[in-house]
Amino acid sequence: MYRIRVLLFLFVGWMACGDADEGKKVFETYCWGCHHQTAVAFGPSFSQIASHRTADEIAAMITDPQRVSKVFGYKRNAMPALHLSPKEIEAITSYILSFKDAETKDANSSREKNTTVVPDPYPNIASKKES
Repeated sequence: MYRIRVLLFLFVGWMACGDADEGKKVFETYCWGCHHQTAVAFGPSFSQIASHRTADEIAAMITDPQRVSKVFGYKRNAMPALHLSPKEIEAITSYILSFKDAETKDANSSREKNTTVVPDPYPNIASKKES
């Protein structure tokens, strides 16, 4: 029984690595011109997308960006519809979601560095107006 569990674990791990490699290939083929993994380019970064969208939303945006953009309330969309196989959609979706923690880590590290405290950041200018 132990051997079966170990083999199953190794197989699942191997399959996950295959999806990551396949997702990276799909990214390099279709996405790199407009998206970056952790920085904003022409389109949002994968870490930003992963932090705000589900796997289903990401897959829908890849296959029908015009319709999904309207559902999300965007006024415009520059992303073309990509005609990928279900395996490629699953691979790129998993690859995008693998960056979910990158934005959170970046935001937390910048918050820790910011120690400036401003007592009244938005003073009410109208109340100081001379009559």
